[in-house]
Amino acid sequence: MEYKNISLADQVYGKLENDILTGKLARGEVFTEMKLCELLGVSRTPVREALSMLTHEHLVKETGKGIKILGITKDDLADIMEIRIRIEALAAEKCAKNINEEGLEKLKDAIELQEFYLKKNDAEKIKAMDSEFHALVYEYSQSTVLLDTLEPLHSKVRRYRKAAMESVERAEQSVSEHKKIFDAIKQHDSSLAGKLMKEHVKNAKKAILKG
Repeated sequence: MEYKNISLADQVYGKLENDILTGKLARGEVFTEMKLCELLGVSRTPVREALSMLTHEHLVKETGKGIKILGITKDDLADIMEIRIRIEALAAEKCAKNINEEGLEKLKDAIELQEFYLKKNDAEKIKAMDSEFHALVYEYSQSTVLLDTLEPLHSKVRRYRKAAMESVERAEQSVSEHKKIFDAIKQHDSSLAGKLMKEHVKNAKKAILKG
C-alpha cells in the first residue's frame, strides 16, 4: 500500500472508512492496532489517529479485546435516508436558484454517463455517476453547510446504493428521476426541483432498505 500527498493518517482513515462502508471489514470483526498496522503496512501513530476519527464517526469502537467494527446498521441507514429526504430537497431548491451554465453542463454530463453505464450494466460506474450528480447539486446549491452535511451522509450509504443500482429497474428509475430534476434545475424552478428531489430520495430509501 503506497501513500502520497495528504497526511498518512488521513489516507489510513480513508482506506479503513472505505473498507468498513463497503463491507470489506465486516460489522462485529475485532482488530488490534498492531494487526491493522500489519495489514496496512504503516506505523501505529497514523493508525491511532485514523481510529480516533472513525471512533468519532461511530464506525468503530474500542473494546477490551481490540477495535470493533460497527459500520452502518439498518437503523442507521433508515435515519440517514430520512435526513437526506428532509434536507436534500433544500439543496435542490438552492441549486436551481444559484446554478450557472458550467454547473448545468456538468449535471448533464453526469446524467449522460449514468445512462451510458446503465446500458453497459456497470453498477459500480452507475453508482459513481449517481454520486457525481448529487455532489454537483450540493456544490451548486452554494451552501457550505448543506455540502458539509450531505456529502458524508451520501458517502456512508455507498455499499447499499451499489446494491440498489444492481437492480436494472431501480437504475433506470434513478436516471429518469435525475433527468426530471435536471430539467427543473435548468428552468430555475426551485419549488419543482425540491419536490422532485424529495421524491427521488424517498424512492432511493425504499430501494435501499428493500435490499
